[in-house]
Amino acid sequence: MAHGLENIDWQAPWLALLRERGEPIANKCNDKNTDVCDVLNASVDDTAYAKTAIKFVPQADLPTGTPYESCIFDLKQCPTRNNLHDFFNGLCWLHFPKIKARLNQLHAEQIQQCGSTTQRGKVRDALTLLDENGAFLIAPERLWQALLDKDWHKLFVTLRPLWQEAKLVLFGHALMEKLVTPRKPITAHVYMLDATKYVAPQAINMMANANFCHLNIEKLDIYIADDLNAEKMAQKPFLPLPVLGVPGWWLANKDPDFYADTQVFRTPSSCSA
Repeated sequence: MAHGLENIDWQAPWLALLRERGEPIANKCNDKNTDVCDVLNASVDDTAYAKTAIKFVPQADLPTGTPYESCIFDLKQCPTRNNLHDFFNGLCWLHFPKIKARLNQLHAEQIQQCGSTTQRGKVRDALTLLDENGAFLIAPERLWQALLDKDWHKLFVTLRPLWQEAKLVLFGHALMEKLVTPRKPITAHVYMLDATKYVAPQAINMMANANFCHLNIEKLDIYIADDLNAEKMAQKPFLPLPVLGVPGWWLANKDPDFYADTQVFRTPSSCSA
């Protein structure tokens, strides 16, 4: 079964953190003509993921009438289809087990409080947005301020050298799926950390060295998971960021005119967080 996984470009810079584990898993799905859930289960090792005790199961195993998030929380089973969307979801479980488990816990708490209805409310909507389309930015304060101001020219052109000290980490599995076919308008929702956290990543030792070259993904996983709570999510703590604008992520963005497209890089008066 190809599942569409053969279309993934593992050299894409936004997949750098997932490449080492993700590419072999994708190859096994394609080469062995097997189900995505089986390959994901076989890829579990003694990393933090194993401690979550989540098993990937076929979508058909989702009990009738049971919400997806409840199945994961109560049964410790993650229904998984043979497609790109659920493949990337599985990779996120393998790389960010604590964040995924915390999101699931918050969903379960909201379901218990409010019931499972078609109207999920602000908290569950925000949890879903982060899960599907979220990203994490570790960057100097000046980059964060430019993003807050939606000053795209400053963020990507004037302060371009500062991106050598920054990392944008994709988390949303739907976002990764969309980027299999890259398009300029694809936009991530960047999760906002507290100011004392996002302006000084050195202090929390997220990075493996002083040059910001290597991200410690396990520390990031713990850090973000600890920061998540229902009250914060109700405030929709996100900022939009067109991902192909990140320096080095798309050849065309070497030209400053790339950022002049106001249909993508929208001004504060024409867009909302």
